[in-house]
Amino acid sequence: MLIQLSIRDIVLIERLDLAFETGLSVLTGETGAGKSILLDSLSLALGGRGDGGLVRHGEDRGQVTAVFAVGMDHGARLLLRENGIDDEGDLIFRRQQSADGRTKAYVNDQPISVQLMRQAGQMLVEIHGQHDDRALVDTNAHRNLLDAFAGLTDEVAEVSRLHRLWRDSERTLKKHREKVESAAREADYLRSSVSELEKLSPQDGEEEELAESRQRMMKAERIAGDIAEASEFLNGNASPVPHIASLVRRLERKSHEAPGLLEETVALLDAALDQLSNAQMEVEAALRKTEYDPRELERVEERLFALRAASRKYSVPVTELPALAVRMIADLSDLDAGEERLARLEAEVGLARENYDSAARWLSDKRHQAGTALAAAVMAELPALKLERARFMVEITTDAQEALPEGIDVVEFHVQTNPGTRPASIMKVASGGELSRFLLALKVALADRGSAPTLVFDEIDTGVGGAVADAIGQRLKRLSERVQVLSVTHAPQVAARAATHLLISKGPAAEGSEKIATRVATMAQKDRTEEIARMLAGASVTEEARAAAKRLLAGNG
Repeated sequence: MLIQLSIRDIVLIERLDLAFETGLSVLTGETGAGKSILLDSLSLALGGRGDGGLVRHGEDRGQVTAVFAVGMDHGARLLLRENGIDDEGDLIFRRQQSADGRTKAYVNDQPISVQLMRQAGQMLVEIHGQHDDRALVDTNAHRNLLDAFAGLTDEVAEVSRLHRLWRDSERTLKKHREKVESAAREADYLRSSVSELEKLSPQDGEEEELAESRQRMMKAERIAGDIAEASEFLNGNASPVPHIASLVRRLERKSHEAPGLLEETVALLDAALDQLSNAQMEVEAALRKTEYDPRELERVEERLFALRAASRKYSVPVTELPALAVRMIADLSDLDAGEERLARLEAEVGLARENYDSAARWLSDKRHQAGTALAAAVMAELPALKLERARFMVEITTDAQEALPEGIDVVEFHVQTNPGTRPASIMKVASGGELSRFLLALKVALADRGSAPTLVFDEIDTGVGGAVADAIGQRLKRLSERVQVLSVTHAPQVAARAATHLLISKGPAAEGSEKIATRVATMAQKDRTEEIARMLAGASVTEEARAAAKRLLAGNG
């Protein structure tokens, strides 16, 4: 409920702090005193459209703060929580309006978008007037009110869940069908590609190994001739080794004839023979290492070229050819298994649709039953509101093909204001005063179901007589037993039933000031008598009017 409203520098209001109680509170005052300013201010704090013209003349900005006390599980708290707004304690809605037209919105002193403020505000307060009954404009609201009356909130949520599951399964089926169809179009290409890659059988790291082997064989080819020439020189017919060996033997024989002359030479030649022998062995070993089969080089080059040709064809590096083969094989497997999965998904969609249809039909049956009961409950309120010749109907159009998250029904409130006229949508047929009374009857029938915790009625008793005004007052009082009700009224019969009576007046902002300001005062019992007498008699309050006011208050005490 709304527990406090603080207004600073809005139109004629300089500074105003109001506390609200449970039950029925009425706001009265002479025409032009500023009742509409209060409602405009409250609307601004709830995310209503801002306007620089709302700022009090001579000020740079104005501000409105509305404080609400609601349960921790209230929808407004949940919405704010979902959007990262701290919702501990009371909910404090604050709106700053600058004279240049800009506005700032806060909830619990945290910046918030005006859109989110409006969404949360609509969950906390409903403002109803003769010419602005949003609850009756939107047929979606009609369906929501009917569901609230019937206590079908959980059932509607279940239908929405089944609708979501059905639509999700349809989207999954569509994506898979597109994949299967796409794969089918590429089946021939996939099969030939898989066959080619399986025949090629690329291996991880194969390109690098082949390239190294090819490089090694090509280098060996270039140096093999020089090594063979060295081998021929050291080991062939022209080898110097036999000649040096023969020379060493002759010198050894001669060295005995001339001691001390040839021993060093013979030793050096022996060493040379040893080195030449080692060189012969190393050259032979090198020659063997350079030996390769030209056909092997040809094979390596052909394999390398084949891999690189496949790389160019499939636009992937050679190193990714094995993974590509795996993916293509998997795609073929998907194609082969796709038809089976397609059939399973189609069955799942069918089952999901069947579950939704069953729940939606059950919900529709309950709505039709509740529609009859709601119409009867509203009709019971109409005679006292001088609408005894009118009829209220809940029209439900059911179309199983129009499967929506909320079910298969379109709910619309119709009325027939006079016998013989054609029933039609309540917004098209009812006048402003009738619309307000229909709304009141509907709200009384709904009690605290389908309503915000605070209801504001703006002069819904305008233009009605005493008996109708009294009936309106009775129903506002009954309604206030379930929700907080604020009513701007000109009817003394309504004002007399209030638990709290607020008088709105305007006068000088301060003694001797030329500025005019709106004031609001909570009235004591004696002052209420005088105000209700004024409402009964007009400008000149008579003793008879005061006596009638006392009787009204006593009868409603």
